[in-house]
Amino acid sequence: MTATAKPARSTVYGYPRQGRGRELKKAIEGYWKGRVDADTHRATATELRRANWRHLTDAGVHEVPTGDFSYYDHVLDTSVMVGAIPARHRAAVELDALDGYFAMARGTQDVAPLEMTKWFDTNYHYLVPELAPDTVFTTDSTKQVAEFREALALGLNPRPVLVGPVTYLLLAKPAPGAPADFDPLTLLDRLLPVYAEVLADLRAAGAEWAQLDEPALVQDRTPAELNAAARAYRDLGGATDRPKLLVASYFDQLGDALTVLAKAPVEGLALDFTESAAANLDALAAVGGLPGKRLVAGVVNGRNVWVNDLTKSLATLGTLLGLADQVDVAASCSLLHVPLDAAAERDIEPQILRWLAFARQKTGEIVTLAKGLAQGTDTIAAELAANRADLASRAGSSLTRDPAVRARAAAVTDADARRAQPYAERTVAQRAHLGLPSLPTTTIGSFPQTAELRTARADLRARRIDTAGYEERIRAEIQEVITFQEKTGLDVLVHGEPERNDMVQYFAEQLTGYLATQHGWVQSYGTRYVRPPILAGDISRPEPMTVRWTTYAQSLTSRPVKGMLTGPVTMLAWSFVRDDQPLGDTARQVALALRDEVNDLEAAGTSVVQVDEPALRETLPLRAADRAAYLAWATESFRLTTAGVRPDTQIHTHMCYAEFGDIVQAIDDLDADVISLEAARSHMQVARELAGHGYPREAGPGVYDIHSPRVPSADEAAALLRKGLEAIPPERLWVNPDCGLKTRGWPETRASLENLVAAARTVRTELAGS
Repeated sequence: MTATAKPARSTVYGYPRQGRGRELKKAIEGYWKGRVDADTHRATATELRRANWRHLTDAGVHEVPTGDFSYYDHVLDTSVMVGAIPARHRAAVELDALDGYFAMARGTQDVAPLEMTKWFDTNYHYLVPELAPDTVFTTDSTKQVAEFREALALGLNPRPVLVGPVTYLLLAKPAPGAPADFDPLTLLDRLLPVYAEVLADLRAAGAEWAQLDEPALVQDRTPAELNAAARAYRDLGGATDRPKLLVASYFDQLGDALTVLAKAPVEGLALDFTESAAANLDALAAVGGLPGKRLVAGVVNGRNVWVNDLTKSLATLGTLLGLADQVDVAASCSLLHVPLDAAAERDIEPQILRWLAFARQKTGEIVTLAKGLAQGTDTIAAELAANRADLASRAGSSLTRDPAVRARAAAVTDADARRAQPYAERTVAQRAHLGLPSLPTTTIGSFPQTAELRTARADLRARRIDTAGYEERIRAEIQEVITFQEKTGLDVLVHGEPERNDMVQYFAEQLTGYLATQHGWVQSYGTRYVRPPILAGDISRPEPMTVRWTTYAQSLTSRPVKGMLTGPVTMLAWSFVRDDQPLGDTARQVALALRDEVNDLEAAGTSVVQVDEPALRETLPLRAADRAAYLAWATESFRLTTAGVRPDTQIHTHMCYAEFGDIVQAIDDLDADVISLEAARSHMQVARELAGHGYPREAGPGVYDIHSPRVPSADEAAALLRKGLEAIPPERLWVNPDCGLKTRGWPETRASLENLVAAARTVRTELAGS
């Protein structure tokens, strides 16, 4: 440590919101259903927020974040903070702020919600701000100030966390009715005074520091965008009535934006120094470090669950000591992206459990590293020894390496990942085999997961019912789903997936090399939480996973029933992946296991197989230079999964809630016969993107937004369908929802699908008469 350096401190940028038992989810959903009043809901949220702060403080964290806790989404909270309320939601917000907030998130029967998409390359979803040339920003710092004061009153050392103004505008989209070429970043000068007012309010409340998150600056940015960032922090940094400013970036290296922020009149920067952003270290040295400033070093991976290599992180921190006036220790990003506590897991072997670090364990690692940096490694000798033993245990475990799996993956050839016939020949065979009408209707796969289904799974786990009793309930559900689809008039059916807990977890539990958790919940969006499995070792499929229930469903109908699988990229993206080999190697192993499943489905009589890849876009590297290599192994793994079938077997894939324009060529390279995509909230934008690319195969841009409880009318669905026909010819256009129906209730599902089928029939009639 240099003579002028200050002792290292520990902090985090954000923390899981849900509580140990997902109490926040239960309170919010209870409020939506009228079982919980607003005061009870708020009291639950307050206690969860305070429990987070208490844990962080008790663990030794010096500075706790405030403002990161959200009822639904922190970007939506920012829209409220700056008064960017869409016109269609203003009446609801003015009538009741809480109900209006949820109307923006979920919509109502009469008003559509904000669009939802992925938060950079994570599995978290944010609500996309809608802005226009005439947008007027207004300041509402109520939430930020109240939560800061709440923490301060508890005797804590709080640091408010805000989404930075540049990232907020770069994440926004033109509002309905705004010019298509409108750039929200042109509103920066109008937005900055609002941020200045919020910062002034926080300073008046006693805030010493405030954090402004600018993860958008780790992406490739134009000179104009970098100039906007320089202007933003020149103006905010130049204000006198503000806290000290810590500008935070994460998920990748800053690149050219590092020079901009290093020169800005702010007091600190927070940078990611984990493997994906290791270049930040050399780049920081190249710009001369941060003399006179605070550096918060993200050396603990906030996005994955493996224990930190403490010795390696200490070496990085030691190098950084010479590059800033103050070096503090943090995770690479908010801990929102990992589960809460590995100690809650009782079904994972204790030795393997020691390989894992969830939010609470990562907090401990951060505190340990800060102590070692400030007081010397002798003070953490026991922790370092235990960490070395855990790392060695994992590296030497037989779980991580299966020679047979590795030999099979090594033997794959280019021909294995190519279908034997081109699409032009396959489509003729498929149309003859399936006999579908124009504008064929289908769903994406899952049907509502009712309370009865969840209870049945819980009863099976608790041994209140036996396997035979559980399977009888599943058969009854499949019969109901098939009967409903036939009666409604859908053309290609699904079995509804009643036996599945999650589209990744279900398969992970049947593949070797995966670990499943009982309490590893992570927020995907709003009150939707998932338990990502942990990809710990080499992957293989001991036995068929879906054939039995798909074949049973097909026995109940003469219409084709889709076999439903989750694709290899999504199996990686929605898991916590191993970090000891390239992702492409892991994807190939998963693809080979799934290939066996696809071939077995076909052999059992399944004529349509859907291999979902909703994560293909979200896993796209943030930097353009890294994308070609990713897309090469990602598309190869999909084709390896699907290329072994006959020409008359129709391969579908599905993607949702991402920006697809920059991966249209990759979608083409998948060589799927049919792709279904989210399109309802974006008003068929993806259909136009496919058409602009000249996409030659069949597509189903969704006409029913399933992430909102509202029921679209038949006229509304028909209007979207007509818009889709402007881009895709009728012989190649499918009619389907945006996504699976797992999170919806049966009444709205029935009504929505009946309207969807009615819309398809109306438009077919129009086409026949034209």
